[in-house]
Amino acid sequence: MTGLVVRDLHAWYDKSHVLQGVDVEVPTGQTVAILGRNGAGKTTTLRSIMGLVRAQGTVTFEGQSLSGLPTHEIAGRGIALVPENRAIFTTLDVRENLTIAYRKGSPWTPDAAAELFPSLRKRWKSAAGRLSGGEQQMLAIARALMTNPRLLLLDEPTEGLAPVIVDHLVELMLSLKSRGLTILLVEQSIQVCRAVADTHAILDEGCVVWTGTTASLSSSADVLARHLTLENA
Repeated sequence: MTGLVVRDLHAWYDKSHVLQGVDVEVPTGQTVAILGRNGAGKTTTLRSIMGLVRAQGTVTFEGQSLSGLPTHEIAGRGIALVPENRAIFTTLDVRENLTIAYRKGSPWTPDAAAELFPSLRKRWKSAAGRLSGGEQQMLAIARALMTNPRLLLLDEPTEGLAPVIVDHLVELMLSLKSRGLTILLVEQSIQVCRAVADTHAILDEGCVVWTGTTASLSSSADVLARHLTLENA
């Protein structure tokens, strides 16, 4: 079954028409990466899927329409967003951040998350605001897993992090994918996208201008230069 299907998605911030007919498809169990320059509409795509911005178009997940639903109902359909700003509760400790998000019946308990994120176990009683950037990102992902999502939306998970932490997050995303989790990833790093994604979509000025596999992305230097580099902006 096809996981997420987005068709002709338009979105606005006030009078600014940000998304102009975005089409994205994320098959069940696969990882799809959305690339693009800053301001291309990547984050807005994720926020539109979650019902956080004014949007028009068709969004379905596992054959059911999400269009027009409030955010809490979309989350209840099995979708979790890890936002770019992480949005963790900085004054709560690590375990409290996980416990408050835990959904009854989810196999992802705080202790189960600690097995996947051993560095968080070491900071169990530390206030989340005192964690490093990498630890905060791991906590944000772990917290999203507490709801037992079938689709995980990740917004710029490696931004601003040291290479060793980026490598760890790549391993984590591959581990989640191996467990059958469907992932829609927004990411600036082409290297990260190549490492984890099955297919890729490039956004430019609110439109999908290219889609393809990792192999085709690697052989499309002209597309990368035209739509991802500042020199051609």
